[in-house]
Amino acid sequence: MRRREFIILAGFGVAWPLAARAQEPGRVYRLGSLFYGPRNSPVYAAFFNGLRRYGFLEGQNLLPDPNGYGLRPEQLATHASEIVNQKVDVIVCAGDYAIRAAQQATQIIPILGSTEDMLGSGLVHSMARPEGNTTGNSILSTELNGKRQEILMELCQESVTWRPSQIPMPMRLSIFRCFKS
Repeated sequence: MRRREFIILAGFGVAWPLAARAQEPGRVYRLGSLFYGPRNSPVYAAFFNGLRRYGFLEGQNLLPDPNGYGLRPEQLATHASEIVNQKVDVIVCAGDYAIRAAQQATQIIPILGSTEDMLGSGLVHSMARPEGNTTGNSILSTELNGKRQEILMELCQESVTWRPSQIPMPMRLSIFRCFKS
C-alpha cells in the first residue's frame, strides 16, 4: 500500500465516526430561540427550510422552542434562563440584546447569533476564532464592505452591459453615478 492510499484510508477511518455522530439516529435535538419577530416570518421559515434540507425535521428529530418568538426586549433574559433550564442543544437568536441575554444565561450551551456587527458589539473576540460558546454572522460588518461593493459593481456592470433598455431610467442614472464617482 502506498503512502497516499494509507493517508486517505486513515482519514476516512478518523472521519467516518465523526460523520456518523453528526446526526444520531433516534435523537431529538432541542432548539432554543430568542427572537423579536413572529414564528411565521419569512426569515424563520427560510431558516427551518434550511434545517429540513439537512435532515432536521420539526416534530420528528427537532423540537424548536415555541415560546421564543415575538419576544419583547424585557422578556429576553427570563426566556433565556428558561430555555437553559430546559437543557436545549443550541440557542439561536438575533440582535445584540438577545445574544447578550443568552450569553448571560449560559457559558456552556452553544449560541448561534445574527446581528449587525458581532465583533464591534463585543459579542465575540474574533470572527475567525470567536472563543466561548457564541458564534454567528455579522450582517453589516465593515470587513465585508469591499466585497459588497465588488458584487454591486459586478451586478451593475452586467446589468448595464447586457440589458440597459430593461432597466428603468432612474436606476440607470444611479448606476452611472455609481461608476462615475
